[in-house]
Amino acid sequence: MASAFEYAPAPESRSVVDIAPSYGLFIDGEFTEAADGKVFKSVSPSSEEVLAEVARAGAEDVDRAVKAARRAFEKWSALPGSERAKYLFRIARIIQERSRELAVLETLDNGKPIKETRDADLPLVAAHFFYYAGWADKLDHAGYGANPRPLGVAGQVIPWNFPLLMLAWKIAPALATGNTVVLKPAETTPLSALFFADICRQAGLPRGVVNILTGYGDAGSALVGHPDVNKVAFTGSTAVGKAIARQIAGTDKKVTLELGGKGANIVFDDAPIDQAVEGIVNGIFFNQGQVCCAGSRLLVQESVQDQVLDALKRRLSTLRLGDPLDKNTDIGAINSAEQLSRITTLVESGEAEGAERWSAPCELPSSGYWFAPTLFTNVTQAHTVARDEIFGPVLSVLSFRTPDEAVAKANNTQYGLSAGIWTEKGSRILAVAGKLRAGVVWANTFNKFDPTSPFGGYKESGYGREGGRHGLEAYLDVR
Repeated sequence: MASAFEYAPAPESRSVVDIAPSYGLFIDGEFTEAADGKVFKSVSPSSEEVLAEVARAGAEDVDRAVKAARRAFEKWSALPGSERAKYLFRIARIIQERSRELAVLETLDNGKPIKETRDADLPLVAAHFFYYAGWADKLDHAGYGANPRPLGVAGQVIPWNFPLLMLAWKIAPALATGNTVVLKPAETTPLSALFFADICRQAGLPRGVVNILTGYGDAGSALVGHPDVNKVAFTGSTAVGKAIARQIAGTDKKVTLELGGKGANIVFDDAPIDQAVEGIVNGIFFNQGQVCCAGSRLLVQESVQDQVLDALKRRLSTLRLGDPLDKNTDIGAINSAEQLSRITTLVESGEAEGAERWSAPCELPSSGYWFAPTLFTNVTQAHTVARDEIFGPVLSVLSFRTPDEAVAKANNTQYGLSAGIWTEKGSRILAVAGKLRAGVVWANTFNKFDPTSPFGGYKESGYGREGGRHGLEAYLDVR
């Protein structure tokens, strides 16, 4: 994109990561082919290059993995918490040691900029394992009664937008509480989970405690429905979350669902405009807007709307779109052709319904999956772009006059995952935050995460909490 400065290319070296031509499933401490021999390809979204061929798990493989996890559960759950903690600490340290390698791998497989994987994703991944390692020998003091017990085998299905971070959110508390795991990563981003399997072996984790099944939705469905899975954890779309809820209805499986969102980012007339603009950009254009808690609805007080929009457009015109491995890149590639098609369709519906589209001027690369940062003005609450989760770099702008109107518009959604408030008045922050029906509310910032803080939503954004002390409960029998 246009910039006041010209930057020389600053690509991170691919030589730090060695991607094998093919990978198997990780079951009972070993890599193995799928029972039926099926495979699929993992493609880099920025170049459409095939990175590796990966085994595609089926129902028979799911059964093998669950049985391995069940065998491992007896000894793993019987270990003192202090012993389980040693493994988690070891995993955390190895992640730190291999963070550069993992950041490059994640950027290649996912399409997000290297500065995001390097500076945000990987530090948080390690932090989650460090944090839950600290809880492993303190479960009696977590507030869930004396001697809380693990549930058993956890079946975990994670999305493609934060592959390694979502893995950490799921696996770290499960292992800390004494459960064993069968995890299925998204089919478009399987590689970092397979590298994590190698980290488990490097850390000496007992066989069967963590199992990784790469594959498609049928493998995820088989895992969720397996009769010997005690706990289901899913992060992904609301539609799939509803299907999972229906599938496990009537069973004794414990479940947490972290689903979609349509977060409101509210800017009041006394907000620090420059700071707010940076927060708006971070809220919706971080990871190309492919974030469940993205601030995809901007609510601006009417008296400063023009000022905010002018500043926002100037800022968007300075963002650099291109090679995700370049350290100067702000906007990377959309994760897949399918997701790009969905974004394009929803944006076209916004234009057809009369909203005014503005896209930052930029040249899109000739290969890969790309979408320019875009915002819509003249948006009403009835517009599709104001209601549906686009999961891309698209911002819908609405105005308001009073705090009550801002709250009403912010809550006028089927989702309830996140929100942001920008104002200099602490009293206004507290008053408005208390009325917002959202799982997390940021004040004068956005997209700030910490392993000690719980995360989750209301309504169609799911139920249950991950992170913090609250994240332990989902993996414990607290009856």
